[in-house]
Amino acid sequence: MVEDKNDIAVNSEQSSAEERRGVSSKKEEQTRKTEEKPLEKLTKAELIQKVKSLQEEVQKQYELYLRSQAEIENIKKRTAKEKQEWVKYANETLIKDVLPVMDNLEKAISHSQNEASLEALREGVELTLKGLKDTLKKSGLEEIKAVGEKFDPSFHEAVSEAEDENLKPGTVVHELQKGYILNNRLIRPSMVVVSKSGSSNRGSDDKEPERVSEGI
Repeated sequence: MVEDKNDIAVNSEQSSAEERRGVSSKKEEQTRKTEEKPLEKLTKAELIQKVKSLQEEVQKQYELYLRSQAEIENIKKRTAKEKQEWVKYANETLIKDVLPVMDNLEKAISHSQNEASLEALREGVELTLKGLKDTLKKSGLEEIKAVGEKFDPSFHEAVSEAEDENLKPGTVVHELQKGYILNNRLIRPSMVVVSKSGSSNRGSDDKEPERVSEGI
């Protein structure tokens, strides 16, 4: 008896499914015939149905168009932003290569300051260095302030420590190599020597110092 009931239930479900498919097929066939009929032979109900179908299709295509337009605008914005970033930092590699030249020029000037016979050379090197710095400044390069500033690992790289009773601990006392920022992006930290101890008479002002100079 149980098996008979199960068979009846299965047969009933199959019949219902077949009926639904049949109804759907009839509707599709009716719609197809309506679309194939010349307009002048359509009944009022068929005309209304045809207009409704066309309106639905138009709305569907319009929504697809709006989505496509929105996607195109997003792509344009992304592309423009990526292009802007690329242009902004396109010279970064070149500037990194030029920095050692600046280092050498600065060292030459420093070593020749007490040599009277090299005065002309020193002046020439100074002019060359100034011109190079001005050129790099136009590209957005700025020196990082270091000596006398509070050590900041975001901009400074500590190479060693030195005792200085006149400075608070963590103050940069000497700069071994200058650091640089390109358009607000760090491209090389300053290599510095940091104080290990300081005097208590400097006060407790822990105001964060400005990290970037006005120019190079």
